[in-house]
Amino acid sequence: FKVRERAGPFAKGVSEMADPIQLKDEGNKHFQAGEVDKAIECYTKATKLCKDKKVLAVIYRNRSACFLKKESYTNAASDASKAIDVDAADVKALFRRCQALEKLDKLDMAFKDVQRCSTIEPKNKTFLETLRRLGAEIQAKLKTTFSTDSRVQNMFDILLDEEMDKDKKEKAANNLVVLAREDAGAERIFQNNGVPLLLDMLETGKVEMVLAAIRTFAGMCTGHKARTMAIIHLVGIDKLCSIMAVDNEDIALATSDLFQCINDSLTGGDRRIYGKEEALVLDASKDLKSILMALLEMVASKKVSGHGRDQALNLLCRNVPRKDKKDHDHSKSLFTIDHGLKKILKVCGQIPDLPDQLPMTENTQLIASVLLDKLWDDLRCDPERDHYREVCDEYIKGKFDPNDMDRNIHAINALSGLLQGPFEVGNQLVGRQGIMEMMVALCGSEREVDQMVAVEALIHSSTKMSRASFIITNGVSLLKDIYKKTKNEKIKIRALVGLCKLGSAGGDDYSMRQFAEGSTEKLAKQCRKWLCNSAMDTKTRKWAIEGLAYLTQDADVKDDFVEDEPAMKAMFELSKDKTILYAVACTLVNCTNSYEKKEIMPELVQLAKFSKQHVPEQHPKDKKDFIQKRVKRMLKAGVISALTVMVKADNLLLTDQTKEMLARVFLALADDAKDRGMICAHGGGKALIPLALEGSAIGKIRASHALAKIAAVSNPEIAFPGERIYEVVRPLVSLLHPERDGVQNYEALLSLTNLAGLNDKLRVKILKEKALPEIEQYMFEDHDHIRQAATECMCNLVTCKEVQDRYLEDGNDRLKLLVLMCAEDDEKLQRAAAGALAMLTAAQKKLCTKMTLVTLQWMEILQRLILHDQPQIQHRGLVIVYNILNSDDNELAKKLIESEILEILTVIGKAMDNPKRQLVIDVARTCLVKAMDLGLIKPFTTPS
Repeated sequence: FKVRERAGPFAKGVSEMADPIQLKDEGNKHFQAGEVDKAIECYTKATKLCKDKKVLAVIYRNRSACFLKKESYTNAASDASKAIDVDAADVKALFRRCQALEKLDKLDMAFKDVQRCSTIEPKNKTFLETLRRLGAEIQAKLKTTFSTDSRVQNMFDILLDEEMDKDKKEKAANNLVVLAREDAGAERIFQNNGVPLLLDMLETGKVEMVLAAIRTFAGMCTGHKARTMAIIHLVGIDKLCSIMAVDNEDIALATSDLFQCINDSLTGGDRRIYGKEEALVLDASKDLKSILMALLEMVASKKVSGHGRDQALNLLCRNVPRKDKKDHDHSKSLFTIDHGLKKILKVCGQIPDLPDQLPMTENTQLIASVLLDKLWDDLRCDPERDHYREVCDEYIKGKFDPNDMDRNIHAINALSGLLQGPFEVGNQLVGRQGIMEMMVALCGSEREVDQMVAVEALIHSSTKMSRASFIITNGVSLLKDIYKKTKNEKIKIRALVGLCKLGSAGGDDYSMRQFAEGSTEKLAKQCRKWLCNSAMDTKTRKWAIEGLAYLTQDADVKDDFVEDEPAMKAMFELSKDKTILYAVACTLVNCTNSYEKKEIMPELVQLAKFSKQHVPEQHPKDKKDFIQKRVKRMLKAGVISALTVMVKADNLLLTDQTKEMLARVFLALADDAKDRGMICAHGGGKALIPLALEGSAIGKIRASHALAKIAAVSNPEIAFPGERIYEVVRPLVSLLHPERDGVQNYEALLSLTNLAGLNDKLRVKILKEKALPEIEQYMFEDHDHIRQAATECMCNLVTCKEVQDRYLEDGNDRLKLLVLMCAEDDEKLQRAAAGALAMLTAAQKKLCTKMTLVTLQWMEILQRLILHDQPQIQHRGLVIVYNILNSDDNELAKKLIESEILEILTVIGKAMDNPKRQLVIDVARTCLVKAMDLGLIKPFTTPS
């Protein structure tokens, strides 16, 4: 669209002005025009240039009004104070400060300001009303404060009374936690000797009391930096760590949440508005460093329980690596590598079957691997990466001891942790002389624990084709021997997974099968057998899923697997376990063929054959009809319910890569419009929203596309109940980006059309997400379907004032395009354009005149609409005619009636009543009545 050049009083640039008076006047003009940011810019420049104190006071007073508009109340109060310092009787500045202080919840100070205002101007009704209102609010607040103080004391009395019954204590504990979540309540607890009393609750050692105290502390630390720092110093970081170290999952989790609240308050990570003034500027760096050191100590401490260790690792994962790679400060990661990398590797190297190991849960080592990966990703340059590798290398080499097998398997297990985390680092270490030989030697050991660790390491190290080829040459016979000879099911299944992984090293390339025909199917059959055996321990059955994650790259295996409904259901049941998410996601991606597949050009295939290069071959069962059959079977087995449970998993173990795979699976499942209702019914729509908002760029696009497919054909209010419907808008708008493909653009436009047709709140949300320029752009698209979808979407948006204003603007072709679209042969496009034009001309009478100026063909197009054989299009055309007659432009109405349109209206209006066309007939008659009211035609009378 054309951009109109700015003219008038604001044409001169602010940077050209050097006169503070002129800048002040310019700021006033911007403020009156509603351009608050530009006004602030002018006033700020004026304050730097102005030497006259009285003029400066006026400038500060005016800027204070701008900050009030921007809801920046601290700045508004500060500027008003500067004006009052010059003139204590400046009633405007006093009242502005009063308004700002009221918003900052400083009612007593606001009251004093408005009191002075009413003394200066005793007859001002606004001042008197504000004085009365603030007085009443202060009284109510005092009453609440006194009652809150007594309630707080009463709660502590109940909780610390040994003889009080359990129900009363439980109720008091819950009330205390709820009160602490409100800022005013948290402050009352703090001021009323709350911290020592909460420490007394901690000392009782009773789980319910400890949980209540920790959760109360979390509420008190939320969003308040000064109070948080006071609590840290009163309670002590070591004390909090000792509580998190206890062997109770609920207490460990609650203390972890408290540490997260502390971190967010001290770093400014808590962005919520609490309706109070910002906390004092305090240096929290020392406290944050102390917390980081304490958590690193917990990682490798024997005194810490498995649950406590998990939470310490979780906190490090969340808060050490940068959340935004544009932020240059990654000092926390460098500090953690220097002081904690060996501690994390120690956790990875633990062997639960050996004595004297660190207490751990089944998630601990996986979380440690995730942390290793996050730290590696956070590094910015090669010297930092080299240092990371050197620390890992030094740790693992330092553990090797020819006389101590336990130390050797610890080193190999630590290496497995690296291979599951920063694979690049682990892979490089595996390539070092002696490492692979050690793994092979351990496979031949008589101790079962040695075999188990070695087999797991072989599995993790054979991810790359080159490494897999080496192991196929050197290790397959070993794995087969272990599989055949061992009676330990845990080792047998791990050996099987190793064989599965090596057997799938060629991926889905049919010509690159590693094993003989039928071998992979036999391995998969054994995996399915173990998977369905509920008598086996869960950890062993999970390894069966690991095996299938590799084997299902083979089309025969995936076909057999989806036909085995008990095996699929067993996998879905096990997917509730957080540690197996990645393997389940891999299996589902393989079964739905939703992995990234490069298109192979026939010309390049011929060229490759001619030059005797390898050409990948597609398995016959990887063709579209087989994939569709597999999808139907998976849906029948309950895959959607399993996916929704997986999406709800702990955010740390649900990595971006896993999210991306789940999004790919959802997109494949939503391919057939007939299946989308089932996806919604099982909560698929709700599960897709977090996948579309968080994760990798590709994952978010895939999830957004799946959302678009569902929202385009379903009732959005059923698919996304409640407030979730508003969360869908942003992912859909992201698909309108020019880099997205045509199908994504089209389905996003269809779904936005569907949403825009529901209510005003959704239409406003779509506009807030800045979708309008993109939708307008697609109305100019060459592709017929995209252009039609964009026009239909616009038709549903034109009831918004913001959209109407854009059509009222001069210097663009928006209205012209809409009028010309009404003459298109495509009936769907014509109907949408005519509908939009009918609503626009009804809402904005000026557009009736404007539409006759944008093109000379307007009359011909209007005639074509009202003569259309489709009643819906004809109805829209007649509404436009009525809007023109009702537009207060008598000349235009006269021109319309003097044309052939009158004859057409008369013919339609005289027609017999017809239920199928009654709407059209009624509007035509209304137009004729309007023309009579305007005196443009006379009523028909028969001679007497």
